Parts: sequence; C-alpha cells; structure tokens
Amino acid sequence: LRTHQWCFILFNVLLFHVLLFGADLLEEYFLRSLPLSYTDAKALEIRERARKLDVDPLKANLSYAVSSAATCSHQEIFLLVLVCSSPENRTRRNAIRQTWGNVTDARGYAVLTLFALGKPASVTTQLEINEESQTHRDIIEGSFIDSPETQTQKMLMSMEWTVTFCPHARYILKTDEDVFVGIPGLVGYLLSLTQLEDTYIGRVVHQGVPDRDPESPGFVPIHQYSEEFYPDYCDGSAFVMSQDVARKVYVAAKEVPVSLPPDIFVGLCAKKAGITPIHSSRFSGEKHISYNRCCYKFIFTSSNMKEDELFKDWKETSDGKDCSL
Repeated sequence: LRTHQWCFILFNVLLFHVLLFGADLLEEYFLRSLPLSYTDAKALEIRERARKLDVDPLKANLSYAVSSAATCSHQEIFLLVLVCSSPENRTRRNAIRQTWGNVTDARGYAVLTLFALGKPASVTTQLEINEESQTHRDIIEGSFIDSPETQTQKMLMSMEWTVTFCPHARYILKTDEDVFVGIPGLVGYLLSLTQLEDTYIGRVVHQGVPDRDPESPGFVPIHQYSEEFYPDYCDGSAFVMSQDVARKVYVAAKEVPVSLPPDIFVGLCAKKAGITPIHSSRFSGEKHISYNRCCYKFIFTSSNMKEDELFKDWKETSDGKDCSL
C-alpha cells in the first residue's frame, strides 16, 4: 500500500475509536449535574441525622431472614449486591447464583450477592422460599406482600437492612433479576474512584416527566409530585451507592411518598440529602446490549437477559482472555 492509503486507513481507525469511546465521554460530561451546595438547611439536617443514625432500634422492627443477617454482620464487604427479585422466580435466582452472582472476590475485595423480595401470596411458595433461604443463606424477605405496588417498599426495606445489618459494606449495587452484571469491571471502576462519599452512580435519567395518565400503572398525581420534571436520578435497573448514601437515603425517605416508582424515590431522597447522581454509560439502563465478549467485559450491566443467554455469556466472559483496544 502507498503512503496516502496507509494514512487513510489509520485515519479511519482513529475515527472509529473516537466515535466509539468519545460518545461515552461526552454523554458522561453533559449528563453530570453540578454539585449541590450544602448550604440548604434541610440537606444539612438529613446528612447529620444520617451520620448519627442509631440502628439498634431498627433491628427489633425489621422483618428479615436470619440467615442473610449472619452472612454480613462481621465481614468487610467491598461490594454488596442486592438483587430485587420476585418470590416465584427461584429459577432466575439460581441462574444468577451459578453465573455472575457466584463472584465472591474481585481483585482481592469481598463481594456478596443477596436477593431482596416480599412475601408471596401463596403458602406453598413461602415454604419453598424458607427452604431456599436455609440452603443458600442469601434471602432478605420483607413483611409485605410482593406486588408491583410494593416495589418501592422493597427498595426501602433493602436500604434499611443494609444500614442495619451490613454497615461495613463500602458500596451497594441495587439491580434487577433480569440484569447481567459485570462484577470484575464494576469493582475495578469503583476502586478507581477518588470521591469516597456521596457516591450515587448509574445511567442518569435527565428531566424525567411524571406520568399524569390516570389509566397508567405508573400514574403519579400532582398532589404526590407537583413539579414538571423529576430531579436527575439513576435508572432503577442497576445503580451503585456508597454506604453513607444508603444511610442518607434511608433518613430522607420519611419525607418522600413511597407510592412513587423506586428509582425516582431514591433520586428524590438523594436530592433532599444534597447528593448529585453521577452518570456512567457503562450501565445499560433498561436496554439489552447485543452480546460481544469484549463489550461485556467492559460494560457494567445489560438488561432483559434470558436465562440461556446468562449462562452462555457468563461462561465466555469469565474465560480470562484479555481484550485488545
């Protein structure tokens, strides 16, 4: 090839990588909100209450699986993964246990995966959950009936359990049961962070609009939330918060309607506590990312995963082979 042909090829290679990685950098730059000022008296009050939070009274009032409390009480957990699961989806929980949820150590740091669920309507299912909990010791079960209307209650229960029984977990990943999570990449990213507090990271939703359709399952009446837009929040399929954020969200939750969708609920609590969400496009949000081995080693999450995909993709991405740029 002649010199100008080599130059043309090199230019196209560089352009491809600029478009591939530059889009992520630009998206993160433009979607990163300005830090909130802590001069707001209410935010300062919430932060102080969170710092002084006494968890002993919570232990007597919280309904939880005893086995899961024992797994976290005296461990220094780097990343606690809370998977919001439906009581009936035992097959999906087993798939996670056999794939990405089986990671207990990443770069020498402890990882613990637990499942948060409400009570089933069926007595038979409850007996199965009791057996599952005794076998795996990874179930946190709330005292409410699990339904689409109680998902925010499940989120709040998860935060309460975390600050009460897993106060030494440095980071908490909340995710859904249909999500693939790249634990090694996520842990590596968290280790690179220089901001150790007020960490609330995910795919940030900017200027989300409340659903005002009375016929919609996600209907939000004006008396519950009167603003035109929601504050920036992380999409609920998966997001990470530091331990101090979990405490602040839990304290601020008393002033936010539990009837709001769980991800918006957390975003509103974070705003009241003076916490700004950090955007990362390595979280897929509600999107399913088409499988590519090196892509799946780079991204943190991919949603809407089928069980057969989960096993295949996990096997290929955990083979240890490196990926070139």
